[in-house]
Amino acid sequence: MSVVALAAQHLTGLNLVAAADPSGAQAGVAADFSHDNFWIWLLKAVVIVIFMLTSVLIAIWFERRVVGRMQLRPGPNVHGPFGLLQSLADAMKLLLKEDITVKAADKVVYIVAPMIAVFCSLLTFAVIPFGPSVHIFGILTPLQLTDFPVAVLYILAAASVGVYGIVLGGWSSNSTYPLLGSVRSTAQVISYELSMSLSLVSVFVMAGSMSTSEIVSSQRSLWWAFPLLPAFVIYVISMVGETNRLPFDLPEAEGELVGGYATEYSSMKFAWFFLAEYINMINVSAVATTLFLGGWRAPWPISAINHGMFNTGWWPVLWFLVKLWALIFFFVWLRGTLLRLRYDQFMKFGWKLLIPVSLGWVVCVAAVQGVRQFSSLNLQTILVGLGVVVLVAVAVSYLIPEKKEPPASGRPSEPVEFDAFADGYPVPPLPGQVLPPSPRRARAAAAVAPAIDPGTDAQEVQRG
Repeated sequence: MSVVALAAQHLTGLNLVAAADPSGAQAGVAADFSHDNFWIWLLKAVVIVIFMLTSVLIAIWFERRVVGRMQLRPGPNVHGPFGLLQSLADAMKLLLKEDITVKAADKVVYIVAPMIAVFCSLLTFAVIPFGPSVHIFGILTPLQLTDFPVAVLYILAAASVGVYGIVLGGWSSNSTYPLLGSVRSTAQVISYELSMSLSLVSVFVMAGSMSTSEIVSSQRSLWWAFPLLPAFVIYVISMVGETNRLPFDLPEAEGELVGGYATEYSSMKFAWFFLAEYINMINVSAVATTLFLGGWRAPWPISAINHGMFNTGWWPVLWFLVKLWALIFFFVWLRGTLLRLRYDQFMKFGWKLLIPVSLGWVVCVAAVQGVRQFSSLNLQTILVGLGVVVLVAVAVSYLIPEKKEPPASGRPSEPVEFDAFADGYPVPPLPGQVLPPSPRRARAAAAVAPAIDPGTDAQEVQRG
């Protein structure tokens, strides 16, 4: 059966209402935290923090090993078995390095900025379900710290606040390149958070909830990545841009901005920014797993073995981690294969392609849901028709040439001279602007002029 047919069958409700599986979860049923107490909450919180820190160390080692294999070199292989202790050694090196603080920096904001970035990145996993309800010290509790009706909005809010750490870090350094890096990061996060949020709206519409546990429960029969494939593709692209990873690492590209917003940071303050970047990479992978890839549910055909035996107990934690690390491998794969985009290409791609396509897809999904609720039309035909319309619209958008307006006077305007140091920071000239003549060049020309014989031909002077 084709994917479209499966999606249509799923949307008509034939698979949404099914008998409860052995894990006790039902479609659209939220996790039950009524039996939890203070010690269970504390234990879950500590385990999540330890999991995040450990995962960062493993992710750094994993990335260096995989990229090394792609580039035909061994990668870290000295410290510990298979080089597993290399990340720990790097962390200790950053901890013991000299901590340099920029003299002209805003000291309070300069120190607080990396803390904001890390603390906001640690908030996301509070609402990510690792598995169904299990017994911990005799208490039946979900493998999730907490959940509420707008849990996904909470995730987006935490990601939005986290960018303040990057912006304030670049601004408080009182230096040119960190400031430019923080400005770029602001524009990038705003652009790609819009497309990311819009890609999640179709999941809310189909699942009927923004609770993470209810969204996982609604994917018992079919993962949302299949019927909502365009939204899943848009989310995957947006999550790479959201986390400043190659090929979208423009805010901190070494070849363009030295080190971006982290240029003036060293020792543990730099390590906190580094930690926040990798935690955010794990966060967006966990959100993709939860909302599009069935969360902790086992993939087919494992889920069909023995009436869903592998969706009970502690097995789901394994499936969740497998999906999570598969997405992290995708991040590493992109870094090892793709080239960095120009900034104008990057922003054009976000605003002129991802956001319009996301909006169009949301309209299509809303229309399908409306037809499902208020009509008896053939949904498979509607899905195919909507898909064709979207593809044709995208193709036409690429065929329309960009209109370049000529200058108002009909001829190129004269460049305008401007002062690059007018605001205290040296900035490059914009199109239509020109720097004033160099004083050093003027002095050199004045020194050479008296030595030239007035009768000498100009062409002879140029020849040398």
